[in-house]
Amino acid sequence: MAVVVPIRGLRYNPQTVEDLAAVVTPPYDVITPEAQAQYYTRHPYNIIRLEYGKEEPGDDEVNNRYTRAAAAFAAWREQGILVREKTPAFYLYEQEFQVRGKRLRRYGFFGAVRLERFERGIIMPHEETLAGPKKDRLELLRACRANFSPILGLYADRDGGVLAALMRAAGEPVASFYDELGHAHRLWVITDAKTISAVQERLADRRILIADGHHRYETALAYAEEQAHPGPHRYVMMVLVNLYDPGLVILPTHRLLRKTEPLELGAFIGALEEQFEIAEAPPASAWNFEAFLAGLASRGRHAFGLYAGREKLYILKLRGDVPVQRLLPQDRSPAWRELDVAVLHHLVFHRVLGIGPRECENGEALAYTRDVERALRLVDSGEYRLAFFLNPTRVEEVVAVAEAGDRMPQKSTYFYPKLITGLVINPLE
Repeated sequence: MAVVVPIRGLRYNPQTVEDLAAVVTPPYDVITPEAQAQYYTRHPYNIIRLEYGKEEPGDDEVNNRYTRAAAAFAAWREQGILVREKTPAFYLYEQEFQVRGKRLRRYGFFGAVRLERFERGIIMPHEETLAGPKKDRLELLRACRANFSPILGLYADRDGGVLAALMRAAGEPVASFYDELGHAHRLWVITDAKTISAVQERLADRRILIADGHHRYETALAYAEEQAHPGPHRYVMMVLVNLYDPGLVILPTHRLLRKTEPLELGAFIGALEEQFEIAEAPPASAWNFEAFLAGLASRGRHAFGLYAGREKLYILKLRGDVPVQRLLPQDRSPAWRELDVAVLHHLVFHRVLGIGPRECENGEALAYTRDVERALRLVDSGEYRLAFFLNPTRVEEVVAVAEAGDRMPQKSTYFYPKLITGLVINPLE
């Protein structure tokens, strides 16, 4: 089954970079242009220059953000900004964060996982991918030959034996800092051969579910297949987290309907009433939206919030007599047909609004946000017509869909918090 190996990672040299918070970033896919510019000015060795460099006027095939990343990567290694571990290691990683008023810790470890085609059932995806991000990541991988940001992978370990073994071997952390969101990050280097062997043996009969980083995984697989020889490129860096870790959190990603065809709100609500119970909520300004979203969850499955602007807020609850399994696409698994996001996309976007999967995926009809207040503002400004609020997908739903060999619509899950980029780099050489 899964093959997991230690790596000789590259890390920032503490003698030249004393404050790790100044040089790390979130993954590229959540970095806005404004944040990208801020990371550039934060520190001359910020990982943004490698992971998600700026495009410049006059860029061409020989001088572009990928070639600049490769040049900076080589220079930083030569100058001792980045130093490589002398011995292959697993890197125990702790994130401490607050969500929904609770302080949580999530533990995982950095290692390299052997790339496998999905049809083998060893590495399991759960979400669809798009061509654009994969092309971008492949160009960066070809230029730099390194994994700058880890994929988040999940494994099942009910009694927590993997983490227990790693923690027994951990001494003092080699890194400890708070990021811009106030999340704590701590890293330990584990080089003990017996511990590494014990972890590998325990994972040898397990499968790994990709939680976050589908584009990076498929890119790594494509890059490996371009190479004519064996080597480290047959593996990809992951942070592996136990499915049963109490700090494993999924948050929802909400949907915004773009202004396309004319939409009469009364007629739209009337069409929804064929399959949904609809209640008009108090004005949006009167809501604590954390309480509002918690209220959605208390209504059970297939409950959604709908904001139409001008303080008009509705709660939609699928009627109990609606045959979901029969109405949703029959070429999908039963687990897929029970997803909130599948019900919303098919029964509302497709059947009522006439928006198909292609328009959802390519951004023609929908935009996505995790920020409720931003969604309200965008609808009130007229930039978007409607906002749809969802409950988070549950971990067990993610596993069920993946085990069925199916994939959720894009942006169905948001594992929180994101893994940091720049803590450990995996050179493919």
